[in-house]
Amino acid sequence: MHYDVFNGDADGILALLQLRKAAPQASTLVTGVKRDIQLLDQVAQQTGVSSVTVLDISMDKNKNALEALIKRDIPIFYCDHHRTGEVPVADNFTALINTDANTCTSLLINQHLGERYVAWAIAAAYGDNMVAAADALCEKHGIAADQQAFLNELGVLINYNGYGASVDDLLFAPADLYHALMAYESPFALQVDRTSPYYRLQGGYAEDMAKAQAVAPEHTSTESTIYCLPNAAWARRISGVFGNQLANQAPDKAHAVLTLNPNEQDYTVSVRAPLNQRHGADEVCGQFPTGGGRKAAAGINQLPKTDLTAFIDTLNQYYRKQ
Repeated sequence: MHYDVFNGDADGILALLQLRKAAPQASTLVTGVKRDIQLLDQVAQQTGVSSVTVLDISMDKNKNALEALIKRDIPIFYCDHHRTGEVPVADNFTALINTDANTCTSLLINQHLGERYVAWAIAAAYGDNMVAAADALCEKHGIAADQQAFLNELGVLINYNGYGASVDDLLFAPADLYHALMAYESPFALQVDRTSPYYRLQGGYAEDMAKAQAVAPEHTSTESTIYCLPNAAWARRISGVFGNQLANQAPDKAHAVLTLNPNEQDYTVSVRAPLNQRHGADEVCGQFPTGGGRKAAAGINQLPKTDLTAFIDTLNQYYRKQ
């Protein structure tokens, strides 16, 4: 049995969509909420695995499971833009990796497929806040302004759906959303079909964003702006795209959105580096247990309330030096 393993955000879903439109294949899907990235463990525990495709999850966070699968001589294709650690070299392992802060997995797959499904890749890039890259592709392919605006919105909406403490927080389970989107030949068909996932996501996003925008910032300074959201499903859903929106509005500052976890004792943290210097988010988050990510965007799964001041100081100190 072939396994498709992918992040449950816009980048992971639309990277797989491009691949499977180009090369249909029966498979078992392994995915989850955006922060559920140690997904290869689920595959390594299975017998009868014939091959694996891995998209948009950190190789560094899946090293043990990856090495176990390689040792079993299972063919693996791995495409990602996060931290890798040492990349394995093996006859049964193919890696398409680029950790540049200005790319994402769907853009890498777009190049790999000769831009065959470029409109889907553009939506994914917008969803991953790769706005400049998405804009450039729109210009290159002569995409009209109204279609560009729709692809931007669609990518943000699909990405919005990936955030939550569990799949129960989401409007669509990522695997279900992938299957639903695969039914459409192009992303623009979603706008025509009033029953498509686009409209349900649009309504949920508007409600959740209105609640987030009613919250006053916890901290603001020259270097950063930080918001603390309550323990609520809407807050967990909106946290990532709210952070992206803040980053786009003030590109010279770092931003963090902290969402109180169900235990009421710690936060889930989403950090966005300043858009005008897309680096350092991983370094800031990596200074705290359960922290990690990539240069432009990173997070902390469990930041104790007692560490909030230390986190704010660390974020400000890092970008004050830049």
